[in-house]
Amino acid sequence: MVGRAPQTYKQIAGKELAGNELTHYDFRTAGQSRTHHGHVMRDLGLKIISGAYPENSILPGDAELLERFGVSRTVLREALKTLAAKGLIQPKAKIGTRVLERSHWNLFDPDILVWHFEAGASAHFLSSIVEMRLALEPEAAGLAALRRTDAQLEKLYHWVARMGSARESAQEFVYSDLQFHIGIADASGNPFMRSISALIEVALVTTFTISSPIPNSESHVRSVARHAAIADAIKAGDAEAAKEAMRVVIREGAERVLTAGQAREA
Repeated sequence: MVGRAPQTYKQIAGKELAGNELTHYDFRTAGQSRTHHGHVMRDLGLKIISGAYPENSILPGDAELLERFGVSRTVLREALKTLAAKGLIQPKAKIGTRVLERSHWNLFDPDILVWHFEAGASAHFLSSIVEMRLALEPEAAGLAALRRTDAQLEKLYHWVARMGSARESAQEFVYSDLQFHIGIADASGNPFMRSISALIEVALVTTFTISSPIPNSESHVRSVARHAAIADAIKAGDAEAAKEAMRVVIREGAERVLTAGQAREA
């Protein structure tokens, strides 16, 4: 018997995506896509991530790409150079530009993460993001409990309050939630923790696209309370409590996605 193909988040969310404001979420990396270089890079990158240009395939030649995009050779070369730096492609003399296997892709790269979202990330990819968050963010919360400053703690409570007031706008809630998690990464005092903010952003937007606590009042109140519990543990200097509170937040978000997927399959 042939197994069912893995679902993407877009298939999980189904028709509800059409009216979900987060499908048009303005990621922080989106600005560069409005330049000629960024437009070419995004178009090719998205086609690679989606499988339109499969791994080990050869991209169309320069002449075809120049005609398609209507840009200068310099712009095209810069776009290809950027994609190569991200581990997506490799130019080879007399052969052309080859799409590299996924194992070479820099999955921490903000653009690559966003392109996965836009292409419709698979359930496996989303699960992998959750595993990375569980590996890193609880540790960041624990370090923040030991190292945070009063100013950093004040910012965390500020973003919890903003989450609480975002009763109608899912986009505002996501923004405040993201700033809260970035604030914890900053308070950890470890610069590597801050570097995973793009991963967190894509995880939050994808989760809330599929199953948002907004405008569900009960889910909204519970989510805000869970984040407040992290801030309270950090305030108390209780590293273990901060870690566990962070795990609860990440797992509950993952469970909302799983539950939504199961409900739509039923």
